[in-house]
Amino acid sequence: MRSLLRQLKEKREARLTARYNKLDDAPLQNTNGTGKKVHFTTKEAIRRFRAHALVEEKSHRDIVRVGLTDSVWTDLYHHALTISWPSFAALSVVFYFLVNLFFALLYLIVPMQVTGTGQHGLLSLFFFSVQTLSTVGYGGMVPVGTTANVIVSFEVLAGMMINALATGVVFARFARPRARIMFSNKAVISSENGVPALCIRIANMRLSVILSVDVEVALSRLVMSENGHLVRQFDQLLLVQSHVPVLRFAFVMAHVIGPESPLYGKSMAELDKETAEIVVTVTGTDEALGQTVFARTAYRFDLVHHNHRFVDIVAPRPDGRIAVDYTRFHDIEKH
Repeated sequence: MRSLLRQLKEKREARLTARYNKLDDAPLQNTNGTGKKVHFTTKEAIRRFRAHALVEEKSHRDIVRVGLTDSVWTDLYHHALTISWPSFAALSVVFYFLVNLFFALLYLIVPMQVTGTGQHGLLSLFFFSVQTLSTVGYGGMVPVGTTANVIVSFEVLAGMMINALATGVVFARFARPRARIMFSNKAVISSENGVPALCIRIANMRLSVILSVDVEVALSRLVMSENGHLVRQFDQLLLVQSHVPVLRFAFVMAHVIGPESPLYGKSMAELDKETAEIVVTVTGTDEALGQTVFARTAYRFDLVHHNHRFVDIVAPRPDGRIAVDYTRFHDIEKH
């Protein structure tokens, strides 16, 4: 029975292996028009691909952390900066309401020490707390007793601290530098002049240029180490051009899949087994802000299209200007 199960498993793995194409289906060789294969080095491949170029995300929710709790109170500032704007606004409203409700209940304990026209219920004391916390003080309600004045003193102190902290957090959220770099929603493996290369397109979404752009691409894999531990391994994918002096519109990053490439000889079945993905990080300096900006993304290998290339999006206009069609930024075409 075990032998039969082993045979079925081997047949299934053989079918899966045959189903996927290797990433180096277009090897580093050329027939040179004679039918005879002529091999060339990776350096020559990069030179040919560069010459042609001149012509032309596991999320955190997918990870289960055991034994580590994400405490909001011990890292409150970081959470205040990283949560989304709707969540930040909703939490701010809830916190503001609870603070004023807390002081309104304190005033309700000593109602005769807050003067004003009419009876003071919880609602009127809540609005009195809002006026006190914001230091507006319309004068319709005034604390007269010692206990009420002590409560007002602490509330004014709390209000000044809350306003200062809230102002700093809101300013930090607005002032935090963002790259505004758009990544193509898919990657392609093209074969320009017989040279297989992994290509990813990026674009600057701002009117101001990004200076001194450095791009790093890595192959991330979950592998078993020599001592039997499961580790995440990162192998750098060298680019034809990893430094871009000025990123004004769009740029295509290319990694030649040669014998020295970590992708060379890898099949899709092997990469899928290792939960592999391509990690891209971009660093540059925003010309308008003078600040360093960062951007990153990741591609699963089911988003990699073989024998495709990105369509051209830059074209000259009759008036002499250059048109960049961002509506076709993610479009690809077959070779």
